[in-house]
Amino acid sequence: MKIFLIRHGESMQNTKENFDLKIPDHLVCLTSNGIEQAKQTGLLLKNYIEQNNIEIDNATLWVSPYERTRQTAKIVNQHLQISDIKEDITLIEQRYGLFSDTPIEECKKKYPEQFEFYDRYYQNDGKFYAKLPQGESPYDVAIRVKLFIDTIFRDLNNGKENIFLVTHGTVIRTFVLDWFHYSPEWFNAEPNMENCSVRLIEKKFDTSEEHYIKGGPIKVLKK
Repeated sequence: MKIFLIRHGESMQNTKENFDLKIPDHLVCLTSNGIEQAKQTGLLLKNYIEQNNIEIDNATLWVSPYERTRQTAKIVNQHLQISDIKEDITLIEQRYGLFSDTPIEECKKKYPEQFEFYDRYYQNDGKFYAKLPQGESPYDVAIRVKLFIDTIFRDLNNGKENIFLVTHGTVIRTFVLDWFHYSPEWFNAEPNMENCSVRLIEKKFDTSEEHYIKGGPIKVLKK
């Protein structure tokens, strides 16, 4: 089984354009640069698949039902041509609650008590557990991602050997954490992937390996 983890392209949230527009997070779309990133990632994956004789007929493309991930998946799949495309609500971005679409300095002024409580946990090496007011912590995301992993094994039982996920940075990090049983300290130290980066997990019998396949030589991590 191969699992390709793809972060969406650059969005208006990444460029902070959405601080003024205040578009709800699930409707935030890609920038023109993000569209180009998705095109390049589609080409990269197409070449990787051809060079490694990976079957697309038994592949599933799973997508977070947010606008920027839907856009990214559609562009990437123009090169892959996967016919089995599904969405799953457990793949959505971490919910930022009161701090969504608001610069951090403004959050401090508008919600001083809520920010102080959140920041106290975050700064004391509690990034993984720190829950955003009216939102989620990475821990919350990891719990729902665990539920999605069960879906992947159901796909495997149905003959799907290649899984493609187009989702968000925190979701991908918690997916890797859940899959390899890494610690919260690992998550705290792990940087977010760049937009349209790709990680590959290969499951072979009772072992798994992880690769980065975009941005330089393939890095293999064994567990």
